[in-house]
Amino acid sequence: MANTAKAQTRFRDLAIRYGFLVLLLVIVIFFTVMEPAFMSLRSMVFIFQSVSITAVLALGVTATLVVDGFDLSIGSVAASSMMTASYAMVVWGLGSVEAVALCLLLGLGVGLFNGLLVVVARVPDLLATLGTMFLLLGLQLIPTAGRSIAKGMMMPDGSTSTGEFDKSFLFLGRHRLWDIVPVSVIIMLALALVIWFFLEFTRWGRVMYAIGSNELASRLAGAPVSRYKIAAYMISGVSASIGGILLAARVGRGDVSSGNNLLLDAVAAALIGFAVLGVAKPNAFGTLVGALFVGVLLQGLTMMNAPYYAQDFVKGSVLVFALVFTFSLTRAARR
Repeated sequence: MANTAKAQTRFRDLAIRYGFLVLLLVIVIFFTVMEPAFMSLRSMVFIFQSVSITAVLALGVTATLVVDGFDLSIGSVAASSMMTASYAMVVWGLGSVEAVALCLLLGLGVGLFNGLLVVVARVPDLLATLGTMFLLLGLQLIPTAGRSIAKGMMMPDGSTSTGEFDKSFLFLGRHRLWDIVPVSVIIMLALALVIWFFLEFTRWGRVMYAIGSNELASRLAGAPVSRYKIAAYMISGVSASIGGILLAARVGRGDVSSGNNLLLDAVAAALIGFAVLGVAKPNAFGTLVGALFVGVLLQGLTMMNAPYYAQDFVKGSVLVFALVFTFSLTRAARR
């Protein structure tokens, strides 16, 4: 009887720790059997490139989740950064360095604004970032009267833009190292490594986790809770602006509709990350795996000619299953 109980406990622990990775492997095998081209180098590179922007945004969401917050404005920040970079080069004639700097400043500013709303004005994080989302969605359309930004576009005052996208800027979204690895994937992995190391191995990261676990206890222990929470939203804003830069560099235009689906995919990746290795908490490694999972799922469904309108349903179903699986087993293990 005791051996049976020990075996059940061991199986449950293994399921909590590796269940999601096994699920990912099963899905990869299924898609490979159904469509052998799924495991080709071209397909794998496309998956990583397609999830690079989603993962960058999701890493920002992870930073706010660590301090028990949430950022709904990341999609609009990315879209606004894309429009800002495009406007800076196509309309103002600025170079890539200036365009990137403007986008990063935009992300920092929006993150600071969100943090002040949550910490100083005490607006609930969901409401504060939702308001910022709508604010940015409207603001980004004003300079061009709702038009997308492209070379030679007609401006609202009747003039024609004379600038164009800098080749060094397009390098970020289109170039491949050794003709295989997209630069955007390298940026995604570098950012994931930095945030993972920051959260897991630095004092600041441990304080952020402590705040998310018990804000009152952290405050009583002397931690500057307000500053850390504001910093988390600023990290989220910068991550979203980097995603917008990569998106603008990939499409080579300021498309007003390009950021519509970024929020949902990024949130899904960050939440799926809770299930990776059974940690049941926001973490950079899990977020990266979650983004890859979303990419694998969408690529497999696309190659199997699944209707586009069913993909969000499948993605949502898997997200719900992963979270229920993780948290139900985790609760059972704690009893």
